[in-house]
Amino acid sequence: MRILIIEDHRPLAQSLARGLREETYAVDTAFDGEEGHFLAENNPYDAIVLDLIIPKLDGLELLKKLRQKGVSTPVLILTALDAPEQIVAGLETGADDYLIKPFHFDELLARIRALIRREAHHQDPLLKVADLSINTRTRKVERSGQEIILTAKEYALLEYLALHQGEVVSRSELWEHAYDWAAELNSNVLDVHLHHLRQKIDQPFPTKLLHTIKGAGLVLKSPDGEAPTPIAVEEQAESEDKSGTEGPPESKPPRSSADSHTSTPTPTRSRSRRPDKQGSR
Repeated sequence: MRILIIEDHRPLAQSLARGLREETYAVDTAFDGEEGHFLAENNPYDAIVLDLIIPKLDGLELLKKLRQKGVSTPVLILTALDAPEQIVAGLETGADDYLIKPFHFDELLARIRALIRREAHHQDPLLKVADLSINTRTRKVERSGQEIILTAKEYALLEYLALHQGEVVSRSELWEHAYDWAAELNSNVLDVHLHHLRQKIDQPFPTKLLHTIKGAGLVLKSPDGEAPTPIAVEEQAESEDKSGTEGPPESKPPRSSADSHTSTPTPTRSRSRRPDKQGSR
């Protein structure tokens, strides 16, 4: 799952990003409204965490523009503005949730998880595909009562496939939702993670749940689940490489409008501790 944080207070934004990455999310950050608007409009995020008091384009105006453009990504407003009329304005402009600073990171995390489940029409934190179970709250994965230990990225891929079980998910879609701007675009990292995921959730068991649809993508489904319709496969195949090769899409949209003229170095991924329990501006 891929999250966008739009927050001008860099220490807080970076702390949130570290904490969410430790919880298996891919995270991009923007420190002003213009960059945040550009990223939100050009990338398929699973959720957006939005501050209201940000430079260049304030949060409410940014949210209004996104909704007018038809961007339906769930938005959680995270702000110090706590007056009832400000909360009402945020929700009526199109926000899906509103959390006031200071806040507890665990509460923010729970709200993000709930928004993602709601968007995928799954209210229960326990996802089941045949004898495979994924607890999205504890990140515990089991099959036939046997616990399966996954890496953070393997879990992220599995959770996305489980939220869309029975649907053909293209490799480019998996890449866009499981990896952030720190990922190596032209590497075979997606193939490697999918290979390891198959070895863990399918290889030790007689029934395979993860299937490749050549030229279209992958589908996670129970043995008695309906096969993807030829029409659905054909439609998704049109947007995929006809050769059926595995890997990420060939290019990403520019990180900001200025990137069409100048290149931006790929940010490096850092491993750090979970952010402090009490967040503040």
